[in-house]
Amino acid sequence: MEDDSVESDGFIGRYNLRADDKGRVIVPASFREIFKKSYGPKIYITCAVRDRCLQIFPDAQWRDLMAKVKEMPKSKESVKFFIRKVVSSAFECEIDKQGRLLVPPALREDAGISLNGEILIAGATDRLEVWDRNLWAEKYRDIDDSVVAGYEQELADWI
Repeated sequence: MEDDSVESDGFIGRYNLRADDKGRVIVPASFREIFKKSYGPKIYITCAVRDRCLQIFPDAQWRDLMAKVKEMPKSKESVKFFIRKVVSSAFECEIDKQGRLLVPPALREDAGISLNGEILIAGATDRLEVWDRNLWAEKYRDIDDSVVAGYEQELADWI
């Protein structure tokens, strides 16, 4: 019997790493295994809509997202913003044999990731997020009580 626990869990956990002097980041082995077992080698990396981080989508997740975007009314300002911010920033890429992913300079700039800089890669269920480690710490150091209350209220039915 094949162990499919990796597939069912999705991308979970977070790892502190460092970008190298060429802008490559090592994708943690547990995440590489999920790509290998469940998705294949092709991935997409792009900026997030609101947060100053990057998102890494498996090919299948990206295609699902693009199918939804194609159905959205292009005349809506929010849709235009999403397309201009996320879709136009996307790069198709693959993880190399050493487990690294080259982050294009424009995306590093958008996310505040510097060459040889400390980063954090976080699992986000169906995608990964790549953060400058200091930006992550700033964002989650002092969470406002209203955010916690909103979290508890919005997610009460699911958690």
